[in-house]
Amino acid sequence: MYKQYNTNQLTLPMDIQVLIPQHHLARLIDLAVDKINPTIFSSMYPGGGRPPYHPQMMLKVILYAYSIRIYSSRQIAKQLKENIIFMWLSGEQQPDFRTINRFRSERMKEVIYETFFSVVDLLHEEGLVKLEDYFLDGTKIEANANKYTFVWRKSTEKYDKKLDEKFQQIVLGIEQVMKEDEEAEQNLDLEEKLEESPITSEKIADTVKKLEERLERDPKNKPLKKAKRQLEKDLLPRKQKYEEQKATFGERNSYSKTDNDATFMRMKEDHMKNGQLKPGYNVQIGTENQFIIGFSLHQRAGDPGCLIPHLDLLEKYNRPKPKSVIADSGYGSEKNYTHCEKAEIEALIKYNTFDKVQTKAWRQQIGRVENMTYDEELDEWICSNGKRLIFQYESRKKSDNGYDSVKRTYRCTECFNCPFQTSCAKNKDTKTVQVSVENQKQRKEVRERLSTEEGERKYRKRKIEVEPVFGQIKHNQEFKRFALRGLSKNTTDWGLICVAHNLMKWQSTSKKQLKIAKK
Repeated sequence: MYKQYNTNQLTLPMDIQVLIPQHHLARLIDLAVDKINPTIFSSMYPGGGRPPYHPQMMLKVILYAYSIRIYSSRQIAKQLKENIIFMWLSGEQQPDFRTINRFRSERMKEVIYETFFSVVDLLHEEGLVKLEDYFLDGTKIEANANKYTFVWRKSTEKYDKKLDEKFQQIVLGIEQVMKEDEEAEQNLDLEEKLEESPITSEKIADTVKKLEERLERDPKNKPLKKAKRQLEKDLLPRKQKYEEQKATFGERNSYSKTDNDATFMRMKEDHMKNGQLKPGYNVQIGTENQFIIGFSLHQRAGDPGCLIPHLDLLEKYNRPKPKSVIADSGYGSEKNYTHCEKAEIEALIKYNTFDKVQTKAWRQQIGRVENMTYDEELDEWICSNGKRLIFQYESRKKSDNGYDSVKRTYRCTECFNCPFQTSCAKNKDTKTVQVSVENQKQRKEVRERLSTEEGERKYRKRKIEVEPVFGQIKHNQEFKRFALRGLSKNTTDWGLICVAHNLMKWQSTSKKQLKIAKK
């Protein structure tokens, strides 16, 4: 059982209700959280020990604090003793800052998406969102990590390779000491064997163990003692460190020592104007009518690889599948188009050269494959001079996101004395193009969708959907840097920010509707 509380046991005086408009928001938060299914919170407390504070009360306090730009657990605890609205929400209970921090960083992390989507369902019931059009975009939020505690994959691999070479030299030296009477060919066989088998910390530890056994029989052997000391004191600790770093990297190229989940990214807030990389997270949100209807945190800096994991989260929590996804050209990849097509979602997503191909300067570049005609029946491309580029061979190219794209190479052998040879073939005897036919087909479909009246209307709306939400959170709410560390904790923190934003937007929308009704 939880500690009992009642928001009605403390009444807001009328003068406070008039002077402080935030009491309307507090009442909305109180009402919305009470409508969330209480079974969501039951899994947060296994039972035993003293009765905990009621999770709904804790959630109300944190959401209200976030809505008035208070993110510190110490400041929230202080407000519970001084601010009458906080007292009303908590039923005059006063959990300390450790309890507040433990609740949001540990208790809420398992149910943050259920809590968030419960509020989204309330918005849907009120008719504020239809959950049909999904406007997607991302931004970088700085992590709570030192910007100089970086670890780079290339440096780790470079030093690890040098360590392996040094280990091979030491082992070859040991073999030469231990087997002086053997032929040099055997040493060569050992060197080839070392190069074939990967060098691990376990292998170095086994070598140290063998040296210890040998030194028990021959304790005065100085070369062996020196080799053991090098392996034990230098190579083994460094090898273990490099292995830990490689495990931490995963698919990333960098991470921070103070927050291992944070990746170094280029931020928009670049006060030094030098393009310095900072540890952070790529935050993705989906909006409708400037309400956040989906969110996710990613460790990769690029947006193209975030779309599919983001949409998979909606499927994981059994959310209604959007009819269309609207996003900028940063998401326009063959992999994303294919995923949307298989999921039967209309992709209103520009590709990276969408606006360029509409320009006169681009259309004059006759050597580009976009300005050629494709003969689908013969699988050939026809250039501006009516010559045909014949298929040569097919190859597969793997992208950074792990997607296998099929590239087909076409070649024209009639470029000699062609009037367009200078601009098209760049004075070469043959013109060669490498094309993903599937991607060209997808781009054609995207152009057709965005050229319709409905497609143009939705894509224009994108400009007033996601960016104002990020502006509200980062500028008006002053949330530009995470206070917690770790992917799971910051996902919870951002989820609470999204819930607070939706409730604030709900309140402001209700005020506008009330003013319209009065008029």
